[in-house]
Amino acid sequence: MKEYTITREKLFTWLDSLARDYTLVAPVAEEETVTLFKPVPGAASVALDYANSTVSPKGWIFPQTEKMFFFNTAGGEIQLKEPATTGPAVLFGVRPCDVKGILALDPVFNGPYQDCYYQSRRENTILVALSCTTAGPHCFCTAMGGGPADGQGADILLTAMDSGYGVEVLTARGEELLVRYADLFTPAGENQVTTAREELGRRVAGQFSRRVDTTGIKEFLNGHFELPYWEELARRCLGCGICTYVCPTCHCFDIFDQARGDNTGARSRCWDSCMFSHFTRMAGGHNPRPTRKERVRNRFLHKLKYHRDRYNLDGCVGCGRCVTKCPVNIDIRQVIADLQEVARHE
Repeated sequence: MKEYTITREKLFTWLDSLARDYTLVAPVAEEETVTLFKPVPGAASVALDYANSTVSPKGWIFPQTEKMFFFNTAGGEIQLKEPATTGPAVLFGVRPCDVKGILALDPVFNGPYQDCYYQSRRENTILVALSCTTAGPHCFCTAMGGGPADGQGADILLTAMDSGYGVEVLTARGEELLVRYADLFTPAGENQVTTAREELGRRVAGQFSRRVDTTGIKEFLNGHFELPYWEELARRCLGCGICTYVCPTCHCFDIFDQARGDNTGARSRCWDSCMFSHFTRMAGGHNPRPTRKERVRNRFLHKLKYHRDRYNLDGCVGCGRCVTKCPVNIDIRQVIADLQEVARHE
């Protein structure tokens, strides 16, 4: 792994160059409390000193609404046309928890059933991660196998330092990107960046307001599908789905056709939510998750058990967004603590 440093001024120059040569997707501060990932024209639009984005950057690789193909039925024949593919992009400033979120999506869309739309965007996107410099009030990434300065899954990891930023090249793609702008980077001293990153990670993790212990949770859930606890929790849930829309690992979607009167139209897909009552309702009217209890249970089992069962990866990255946005204060950290308590009294 190669290490470099870059000054803040040269970082701005690099971002301007990236915006010229690639589609640069980066955090943008739209309001005082709202930060979103968007394509940007250059460094002036990029928010570097943000805690975490309001919605995860997964939307670049798995868009909230996406055209799958266009169709034309004129003349009694069906003609299909694929949408334009995205060119090479750099997803810049991604926090470590959101990189882990993308890693959790990879086996879903690149498993036995290949998703060409996800694959195209993923393969054309270079991930430049940014170590956290402060903890949010609801962060708990260390409990889910991550950390505030964990670069796993990124191509390049940047870490704020006194002189600018430390740069760790983690993949061949990252190396290729840096070589293209080599004159902006200075080789770092031996372990200079690693040491600074590890110290920062420990400091930020020490700011977490709550310690979360997931030990034995999956094993307990393996043998306890029916628990009165889910009924109790469901009484508070509104079924609004905001937890799923801000989550970096949720991947439910719906597919629909939009036809016009001129024999043309498009097939699209958009994010959906397992918290909605109609999500599992079948054509004949049967719904295997008929009440909010089943839907709440499914959500937390997916985060704490099912994703591990299928992919050996946690379905939660500890970003805390669902805790922040839930209007009735359902807190996955408390759910984990409650399940630990239930397990102790078994």
